[in-house]
Amino acid sequence: MNFAFYAFVILVFFSIILLIEATYLWWQSKHSSEAKRVESRIRMMSAGGHGNDKAVSILKQREFSASPLLTRLLLWVPRIHSVDRWLVQSGLNWSVGKFVAYTVFPPLVVWLAGTIVYVPILALLAAMLVASMIATFKVSRAKKKRMKQLEEQLPEAADMIGRSLRAGHSFSTALGMVGDEMPEPIGSEFRTAFDQINFGVSLNDALGGLANRIPISDLRYFVIAILIQRESGGNLAEILGNISQIIRARLALLGKVRVLSAEGRLSAWVLGVLPFVVAFLISILNPGFLRVLWTDPTGIKLVGAALVMMVFGAIWMRKIIRIHV
Repeated sequence: MNFAFYAFVILVFFSIILLIEATYLWWQSKHSSEAKRVESRIRMMSAGGHGNDKAVSILKQREFSASPLLTRLLLWVPRIHSVDRWLVQSGLNWSVGKFVAYTVFPPLVVWLAGTIVYVPILALLAAMLVASMIATFKVSRAKKKRMKQLEEQLPEAADMIGRSLRAGHSFSTALGMVGDEMPEPIGSEFRTAFDQINFGVSLNDALGGLANRIPISDLRYFVIAILIQRESGGNLAEILGNISQIIRARLALLGKVRVLSAEGRLSAWVLGVLPFVVAFLISILNPGFLRVLWTDPTGIKLVGAALVMMVFGAIWMRKIIRIHV
């Protein structure tokens, strides 16, 4: 037996293993995320080092996904941070990755079901479109409900801050009292602002973050009034009391407007849903009566024209009954 040959093969094998290990260690020490983070910190701490010329934030950053690979892919998507802010404003415990999964997977399930059970292609496409919009509809509905609750709770929060200031507490302490004593969702938002101030974030940045998380005009007026008072001085408790009175008066007027426009909203819903309900009932009672609408070219054109006019009519009715106060 040629023992020298076998020894050479074994040595080559171990040499390749060691080469791969050395390459891996070199990559980890030079190009990994941990190495880049350490290098950036050392560069910023060194004399004359400026890092990447970016301000270092001590605020906790939300992860787009539990998977680092998916997070890196999502960072390439334009305006992905706007989507993340939208999810935060809804109050749902969803990351961007989970939202993408809830948007992509339901249409795939519908498509798989359509391949198993025969479904017309148009109906299958419509079902896939509806399935892909379920997550968006849920987030939008949750955001609208949460913003309405925040708007209704804001006058009480402003009054509580005003009472705290009159009692001699500081403004940051008043924010903490609102966060501890007010119910959700406004309690958690003010508690977040209070925690940020305690962690070293400036008051202006903490209030700016509060206004970004809650895109309500009344809250922005609230934040602007506080920031102006910090620059020019004045009785902040009295200012907050006036703001709370204005918000309550606006909400009362908005309630009256909604009551007066309820008939118009109901008429809009009836006019929008009636054609589809009538078509559904006719298709059950006499299935062949409406068949000409999708079998004849003229019928298809008529259906398209009717849908276009219904869309324009719905937009027009929405403009009429949507009154901003």
